[in-house]
Amino acid sequence: MSIDDELDGVAAQALRVQLASFAGPALPPEWAELLAEGLGGICLFGSNLAGSSSDAAALVGAIRGARADVLVATDEEGGDVTRLHPRSASPVPGAAVLGAVDSVALTRRVGAAVGAELAVAGIDLDLGPVADVNSNPDNPVIGTRSFGAEPALVARHVAAWVAGLQAAGVAACVKHFPGHGDTAQDSHLTLPVLPVGLDVARSRELVPFAAAVAAGAAAVMTSHILVPELDPSAPATLSAPVLGLLRAELGYDGAIVSDALDMAGASAGRGIPEAAVLALAAGCDLLCLGPDQPAALVREVQAAVVAAVASGRLPRARLDDAAERVGRIRRGLGAGGSGGGEDLPGAGELATAARAACVVEGVLPDLAGARLVSVETEANIAVGAGRWGLVPDLVAAGGDALPDGPLVVQVRDAHRRPEVAAMLAAHPGPLVVVEWGWPGPRAGWEDAPHARICTRGNGRPSIAAVTALLAEAGLRR
Repeated sequence: MSIDDELDGVAAQALRVQLASFAGPALPPEWAELLAEGLGGICLFGSNLAGSSSDAAALVGAIRGARADVLVATDEEGGDVTRLHPRSASPVPGAAVLGAVDSVALTRRVGAAVGAELAVAGIDLDLGPVADVNSNPDNPVIGTRSFGAEPALVARHVAAWVAGLQAAGVAACVKHFPGHGDTAQDSHLTLPVLPVGLDVARSRELVPFAAAVAAGAAAVMTSHILVPELDPSAPATLSAPVLGLLRAELGYDGAIVSDALDMAGASAGRGIPEAAVLALAAGCDLLCLGPDQPAALVREVQAAVVAAVASGRLPRARLDDAAERVGRIRRGLGAGGSGGGEDLPGAGELATAARAACVVEGVLPDLAGARLVSVETEANIAVGAGRWGLVPDLVAAGGDALPDGPLVVQVRDAHRRPEVAAMLAAHPGPLVVVEWGWPGPRAGWEDAPHARICTRGNGRPSIAAVTALLAEAGLRR
C-alpha cells in the first residue's frame, strides 16, 4: 500500500469516528457530501427538530438518503430534556420523578416508550439515560435529569431504562462517566472538579455505570470534569487514566462517546480539533462535536486526526479500534419501533406517577382568583429552550417585585437563585410556590408562610399532576 493510500484510509477513519451536527431543520448540501464520503454520525439538536414527529422523520430520511447506514443520535431523556417535544413538553416523566416513584417496572416501560418513538423517527442512538448520582443539590447541570441522590437507586433505574430503550431497538448511551453529580459548575462553561477520592467515587459515582455495563448499554458518554486523584490536569474525556476505569475496572467493551467537544470543559484553550485528537488517544471512540457547527469543523477535525496519526501522536491502531467500536453500535440494534413488546404506559398512568412524586409542603390556601406567575430563569444548556410548567398569566424576571394578591409562582431551582428567593420572601401571601427544578432547601425564604409543591422536573405528566393539585385548591385554568 502506498503512503497516499494509507493516508486516504486514515482520512476515511477520521470521518467515521465523528458525530457531528449542522444547524437548522434541513440537511445542507455540504453535509450530504460529508455523509456520502463516510461521516460516522449525525446528532440532532434543538435547531434541527421543531417539535413535529413527522418533521423529525423527514429529516432523518434525508440524512439516510445521503448514506443509509449513518448513525443518527439525539438527546431524549424524558422530563426536562426533550428534543422531539420542545413545544409541548415531554410526554414521559424524567429521571427524578421515576426515581422518586421507584418502580423499576415503570422505568423500564418509560424507556421502552422513548425507544419506540425514536425508532419510528429513524433515530438509533439515544444520548441517555443520565447515570449521575445527584449528590450535590446545587448542581447546575444535572439536577432532575438524575434518578436521585442514592447510588443503588440510580443504578437500578439506569439499568431498567437501558433495558426498555434497547428492547425497542434504540441504543442507549449512558452518561456522564465517571459521574457529574457531585459538581457545582456546568462543564458547558468551565471545567468542574469531582472533589472526592477514588474510594468515594467507587462506592457512589461508579455504581450506576457498573449497572449499565451489566445491562448491556451500547455506549457510554464521558464528562468534561477533572478527577484529580487520577489525572490532575486533563478532563475525563481526554484522560486515559479516567477512561481506564471504565475499560479495565468495570470491564466495558462497547463504544465510548465523548460529550460535546465544543463545551468549555473539553476545548477551552485548545480548540475542538486538538480536543478531538486527545479524546481519541485517551480512549474515546465517537467524537460528539456539539450543535450547529459548520461543515468546515468536520474537515478541521479530520485533518487534525490525520496529522496526529502521521506524526505518531495517535496510533493508527487506536483510530481503527475506535471506528470498529462505532460500527458496532448500529450493528447491535434490533428492528425496533414497537417498544420491544413492552406494555407502554398511558398518559393517565404517567400523571398518577408524577403526582406520587410531587412533594407538597404546607397546606395549599384557597386559590380561587389567584394569578399564575412564572419567574423566567434561563435553563441550563443541556435542557435548552422549551415549554416548562403551566401556561402563566404573566412572566416576571428574577428580582422583580411580585404583584399583590393571591399567587401561584412557578420557579426552577430557586435554592440556587438568591434573587428569586428574595421575591418569594417579600410577598405576604397567599402564595404557592411550584418548584419545577431539584427540590432544594427553601434558602432565603425559610420564614415565609408559603406552601410549596416540588415536582422533581418538567414534562406533561407533571404538568397534569400540578394542574390537578392546584384545581383542588380552587385554581381554574
